[in-house]
Amino acid sequence: MATSQITTLSDRCVRCSTELAPHTLACPACATLVHSDKLNELASAAESAQTTGDRVRAKELWESTLRFLPPDSEQHATIGARVIELTNEIDSALPASARPSQHAPWWRRGIAGIVAVFFLLLGKLKFLLLGLTKASTLFSMFAYIGWYWTMYRWPLAVGLVLAIYIHEMGHVWMLRRLGIASGAPLFVPGLGAFVMLKQHVDDPATDARIGLAGPVWGLGAALAALAVYAYSHAMLWLAIAQLTAFLNLFNLTPFWQLDGSRGMHALSRAERWAVVVTLGIAWYLTQNTILLIVGAVAVWRAVQREVGPGNQRVLATFVVLIAALSWLAKDLPHHAR
Repeated sequence: MATSQITTLSDRCVRCSTELAPHTLACPACATLVHSDKLNELASAAESAQTTGDRVRAKELWESTLRFLPPDSEQHATIGARVIELTNEIDSALPASARPSQHAPWWRRGIAGIVAVFFLLLGKLKFLLLGLTKASTLFSMFAYIGWYWTMYRWPLAVGLVLAIYIHEMGHVWMLRRLGIASGAPLFVPGLGAFVMLKQHVDDPATDARIGLAGPVWGLGAALAALAVYAYSHAMLWLAIAQLTAFLNLFNLTPFWQLDGSRGMHALSRAERWAVVVTLGIAWYLTQNTILLIVGAVAVWRAVQREVGPGNQRVLATFVVLIAALSWLAKDLPHHAR
């Protein structure tokens, strides 16, 4: 996706004459928006498009305004929410043939979404390379490779770090799709990697979509490594596929800031117990010890007083992720010896 540079219209603020640094979006002294004329023009066009019922055009215009607003501003948050609302309206207005059938089994909708993301990874190479242009991401990634290198051979260390990077870029991709500002992925040796959000997300379903996007892309990375192994029969690729699946499965633990916790936010009590049952079945079939840990925390979340509003799409994604990642990681102890 092509990007465009945002340039200032003037070297000084039109209201208080404060000197502005290049690419400044708001005056640091009086908070006047530098691109107010452009914003008014885009907002007017977007409102006109909404009035005429052209939601797709309105969404595109509102998304354009986000480039000219400070990510931590109230206007950015308000317009970001409007973009999400329009996206939901557009999806609900699609004909039945153009969207997943509401009468199809929930597990089939989850599988369809994850398979789509697997192929999406193949067409998102340009987007994946974008994160590597950030110095903070690149340097912290090298430090993380060095940390893994102490435990594994360097090819496996590099493969694992790239798989973790793909996981984090899954979060970034979803954040951009939702019009939510964020930083680039940052690796912390010994702890993992994270993406810093620049605004708060209040909606449980939106937070769940952001959280589970990482494991979905991580599953895509694991499946891609497995495909290379099937073609080359090189055990290195099987190890990368299984370790990637294991790390993403651990990330589904519904605790603290892990992705599983964010996914669990949107689930009702019954849906949370469905996740617990899925974890129990997955453990019975694979005997993977990590599932006992994830399952124990999921039980704790299921009995809590506060639960989410319920979301079948999130539940479907959660269940299919557990099944697929458990299957990929089931022979990890055997191959690790």
